[in-house]
Order: sequence, then C-alpha cells, then structure tokens
Amino acid sequence: MDTLFEFLFKYRGIAFEQGDFAFGAPGSFRIWLGIAGVIAASAVATYTIARGKSSVVDRGVMASLRVALLGLLVFCLMQPTLRISTVVPQQNFVGVLIDDSRSMGLDNEDGTRRSDFVSEAFTPGTGTLFDGLSERFVLRFFRFSDFADRIDGLGELTYDGTRTDVARALDAAREDLAGVPLAGLVMVTDGADNDDRPLTEALVPLQAAGVPVFTIGVGDEVVEPDIELGRVELPRAVLEGSTLMVDVVVTQHGFGQRTVPIIVSDDTRILAEESVDLGPDGEPVVARIGFELEQAGSRRIEFQIPTQSGERVEENNHRTAWVDVRGEREKILYYEGEPRFEVKFMRRAVEDDENLQLVVLQRTAESKFLRLSVSDSTELAFGFPGTREELYRYRALVLGSVEASFFTYDQLQMIADFVSVRGGGLLFIGGHSAFAEGGWIGTPVEEVLPVVLRDPEQTGPQGFFAEVKVEPTPAGLAHPAVQLDADVGAVSARWDSLPALTVVNPITRTRPGATTLLEGINTDGITGDRQVVLAFQRYGRGTSIALTPQDTWLWQMHADVPLEDQSHESFWRQMLRWLVDGVPDAVSVVTDQERVEPGETVRLVATISDSTYLEVNDAGVTATVTSPSGVVDELPVEWTVEEDGEYIVEFRPSEMGDYEIMLEASREGAALGTDVSVLHVARSDDEYFSSARRTSLLQRVADETGGRFYTADDVATLPEDISISGAGVTLTEEHDLWDMPAIFLMMMLLMGAEWGFRRVRGLV
Repeated sequence: MDTLFEFLFKYRGIAFEQGDFAFGAPGSFRIWLGIAGVIAASAVATYTIARGKSSVVDRGVMASLRVALLGLLVFCLMQPTLRISTVVPQQNFVGVLIDDSRSMGLDNEDGTRRSDFVSEAFTPGTGTLFDGLSERFVLRFFRFSDFADRIDGLGELTYDGTRTDVARALDAAREDLAGVPLAGLVMVTDGADNDDRPLTEALVPLQAAGVPVFTIGVGDEVVEPDIELGRVELPRAVLEGSTLMVDVVVTQHGFGQRTVPIIVSDDTRILAEESVDLGPDGEPVVARIGFELEQAGSRRIEFQIPTQSGERVEENNHRTAWVDVRGEREKILYYEGEPRFEVKFMRRAVEDDENLQLVVLQRTAESKFLRLSVSDSTELAFGFPGTREELYRYRALVLGSVEASFFTYDQLQMIADFVSVRGGGLLFIGGHSAFAEGGWIGTPVEEVLPVVLRDPEQTGPQGFFAEVKVEPTPAGLAHPAVQLDADVGAVSARWDSLPALTVVNPITRTRPGATTLLEGINTDGITGDRQVVLAFQRYGRGTSIALTPQDTWLWQMHADVPLEDQSHESFWRQMLRWLVDGVPDAVSVVTDQERVEPGETVRLVATISDSTYLEVNDAGVTATVTSPSGVVDELPVEWTVEEDGEYIVEFRPSEMGDYEIMLEASREGAALGTDVSVLHVARSDDEYFSSARRTSLLQRVADETGGRFYTADDVATLPEDISISGAGVTLTEEHDLWDMPAIFLMMMLLMGAEWGFRRVRGLV
C-alpha cells in the first residue's frame, strides 16, 4: 500500500504528515482563485449557450466535468509544493559542559568514581553518548569549576577545580556558541554548586534564546556513611586573650546516635575539645565550643572530628579558619558622673590586660574631675573631649550616670557620630542620671541607643528601685560577652547563682533590629514585663550597647558570693573587649577572601579616612605585598569613584603560604595612616562539603530551559530527545506536487468521463 501511495503522490505518506502545503507560483492565492472562477464561468456559459439536443441535466454534468478538469489545470499552474523541515546532520551544535571540580573524583556507592561516567559516555569511538550525539550534531566541549573554558578533548580534564560554578559554566557556553545553530547544552555534574552567584541570571538568557539544557546528574543523592562539619564563622580579628564562642554544625548519615569529639587546635596545641551527640541521619546538630586565643599574630584554627571507620569522605571532617589576634593596646574612655563602685571594679578587671587601657574621667564635684590611667598630663586636661579629633582617638566610649544637660549639643552630636561615623563602641550604663532619668530623651544620642526610652513618670509603681534577677536570653547564651564559664553547659547555672540586682533603669523595649542578651525578672511578686538588662545594636559603622543596672558590683560584693567567684570581673573584662571588637581604623585594608588558591584573583579593599573619619578620595595609597618566600611587590591602589574613601587593587598570588600586605596612605605629603593584613594561600576543601548530588538544582536548570534531567542510568535516550526538541536551525526542502501521477490520472479520468458521457447520451 505504501508503495502504491508513493507511486501516485511521488512521496511517502510521512512526508505529507511532517510537511506543510504551499503554492510556488507568483501572485496571491486570490488572483489564482479569480482566474479559476473566470475559466469555470466560461465553461458553464459554453454549455449553456450550445444547447443542441442536450437537456439541462446533460449540460450540467458536462460543465461540471469540464470545470473539474480546468480546476486541476489551474492547480498545476499554481505550482503546488510540499515544504519539509529537517535537521541537517553536522549543522546544529550541542555544547557539552563537564564538571571539572574535585568532587567529581569522589567514589560512588558502587566503588566507581563520578568522573568514570564522563569517560564511558563521551570518549570518541566508545562512548555511547558521544556516538549518538555526534551523528546528529557538531559537539563542542567545555570544562567548568571555579572557571569555565572550552576544551578540545577529555584529556584536558583534571578534576581539581576548587568550586562548582554552574551559572558561570552556562554563561561561558552560551557566549562561546553565540551565532551558531545551537540545539542545546548538555551538562554533566553532581550539582554541588558552592558558588554564590544567582543561578537565575544565567537561566534567563537561555530561556530567551530558546536553548534547552539537558542535565546529567552523577554521584549519590545521599553520601553515607559520612560525617560533615558545617561552615565555621570566626571574626577576622580579635584582641589577644579573647574568648571565642563558636557554633559548629555537624551533619551525618550512617552514624546516628553516636557520640564523637570535636577538637579545636592551632598550629601548636589543642585549644578545646567538646563531645557532641549525633542525632538521626540527616538532622544537623549544633555544638557550641569556647576557647581562648592568647598568642598574638595570624592564627590558623582547625576544627576536626576524627575520621570514623568506613567513612566515605574524610576531607569534610575538618574546617580551617584564620584569625588575626591583635596584641596592640586599645584605649577606652570611661566618663562617670558620680562616685560609684563600678569604676573600681572595671579598672580592676582590665588592670592586667595588656590589650586594654581604660582611661577614666570621673566627676567628683560640680566642676572637679578625677583622671585615671591617662597617658600624659595633657590627656583630658579640659574635661570631656571638645573636638572630634580628641574623642576619636579612643576606640570605645563608656558613659555612666551623667545627665545629658552636662554636655553641649555639639558634644551630644559628636557622641552620636562617634558611633555612626567613627565606628566606635558606645556602652551606656544605668544610673540615677542615665537613660530617661538623665534627660536623654530627645537628644542625638537617644537615636543611637538600642533601647526605647520612656518618660520616668510612666515607669509604674516600682519606680527606679526593683529587685531584678538577671538571666541570659537564648542569644545571650551564644554571645561571648556573657560567657561566665568555660563550660558552655554551665553558663546558665552560673548566672542563676548570682544575686539579684536592686537598682535598674526600667526599660522593657528594644529598637527594631536590636538584640537582647540579658533580661531581668522582678522577684518582688509584682507582675510586669521583663526588663532589658543588656542589649545592643549596630548603628552606622559602630555598635551601641545598653546596660541598665547600676549595681552589678553586687555580683562581687554580695555576702552570698564566694570570694573565689570571679564572675563579675570576667563579665566586665569580656564586656570591654567586646566594646572595642571590630572598631575600624582611619586607614584599613582587607581582602575580599581570607583564603585563596594559587593563581586566584584577590581584591584588596582599602578604606581611607582622615583624623575625623571623613572619607578621603584624593589620597596616595600603596600596598606592599610580601610573599611567603620574601618576594616584595608594590601595588598602587586607586580610588574606586563609586564609593567615597574606598580604594581597590587586584593581584594573583602564586605561592602557597601567608602573604603580608602593608598599606600606606598619605595626603599632600602628610601620612594618614598604615594597616597590615594577611592573605592565606592554600588548597580549598570546599568541594568535599555538601558533595551529594543536588537533583533539585539540576532539575530546575532543565525545567526552566525546556530541557530534561537524567541520571547516569537513564541517559540513553538523550541524543534522540535533543534531535526532536525543535531547537536549532533546520533545512527546509520544497518538493513539487504539480507533476504527481495522481493529478494526470485524474485529468485523464475526467476527460474520459466527459467523452464517455457524451457518447452514451448520443451527443457525439
């Protein structure tokens, strides 16, 4: 039957199913329809006029046959064609993107490596996918990790990349193949994307161009048995002797309900060890570990869980971070408006601390002041600083019980700017002349405070005096400033053992964004809101802290407190260290990454201000970079234009180890300041964390671009799926239909039918 159809109509039936019918003759369809109408009318008129012996029926039949014949003739004159669009072999392109990161070298559950699939599928001559795709398309191969580039063959793959940047890979392939007929992209990866770039930015252009992405996921969706340490967040810089509290997230599969140790160490010794009880499979557990950093310098801190028997991935059992432990002395100005015990105990807390200098200005009478721990006879000789240059020499400011009216308006604004502009730390301590009771409502300083002040007349029947039992909030339990015990689990008990306080400024609300670390519970039986005891907030470049009690000295002097209890002293030492933590210098330099691999681009970002901490845009800035081997490079650092006071330069370290960066800034020949930073160049282990196959990400890439997601087990249909996807440029062929045997056969039949009809009816 198919042979007969092809004989009559020239082509197979499938050609008519896939093709589109069209006319090739010049002129519009309406013109040719008009011509056909004129011919038909002439034929009808001819038989109508030439009646002869024929009847009306005879003339109608003969006219119809003649019109049909003439219609076929007009049909042929219109040059009917069949247009068939087909994919032309070796004309459409397909980009094959292969993950070249370190996670591709991990073993699967069956003992094979993830990278083995690439060799099996895409080796020319033996790879099933390579053969199937190359029959229909021109293939272009790309590798990607923290970068993406085109390769000539699988031999260029190293599986040593430090990241898996899916977005960068898609962008690179799309840009490289722009201008060629692109049928689609094939991406082979475990999907463990550990880059911060938004994936949507790479998918939108592919959607617009109609380029589908066919993703092939390799690796196991669950890697087990395995234990993984989550990312550890440490401050970049702390003072020597600081105690850090770090939350470590531990996730496991196959080791549920087991107890394992977390060991914290530096290059020389073990700093802490904490046991953690693992939960059910896949559920993260948070372990809080505290340790002290006593030695100044750049410190390499390692968190590690010993490798367990049978563990699939050993590299994700440890995390490394670097902390710059500063040994320089930080100056804090403490202004107190009345004699009080806190001055004595605060000074005692830091008298042996080589990193803190507490300079005290205490009012002893209406116009008499006591200066303590000043550097020379001129320091604070005229009382509280009257200029920004004088105040900004200090890194932190403590205000005790002093009324707002003591200060001029310019000084009040200067205190607010000390936090927001200079980036200093402000600690506001409770007292009879503090907070609302001291007339601070409506002053520029009020906006800086993390608490909401209310009129003293609205404080309720308790007034200023109330017995308050202090306890840490959940946020406080995680904050180093309120850690009164080296044993994290004993912190709540230590706070519970301290006596209640009796003089607390009645504050119950904090500002939006502020954090409460300590709160007070009234113990006199009077119901009411919990009082804010200790709260803080970021304000501008700095931090403001509110401590509402006046008599924390009770934690030292109360009869129920043992003599050996040093909770009060520890509290103040940690508070003052926290107060100066993170306070910027007028000249500072940081790197956009604390650790890179050799050859990676590093951006140095410097902020330059004058002595009043106003940004400077016309400074001369130079960065002197010293490599681990002692090679010195001087790099000019240029103002960015986009941000006031921000200067940037990029470079690529080539050696493993620590690079020292010395930044110097000057203006019109006068030095503005210097700063030193350290860049750590080492191999990254990021690829070994969260290394399970991320099916959801790969499915998303495929779905949003019109592609399809495959696993290594069901990828056999991939070449056919791309070929029928409709993507890419196709070749259109036109086949004539006017000379089909069926048309000539119909013409002969019509002519024969007319002659036969005339003969039968006796009209010949």
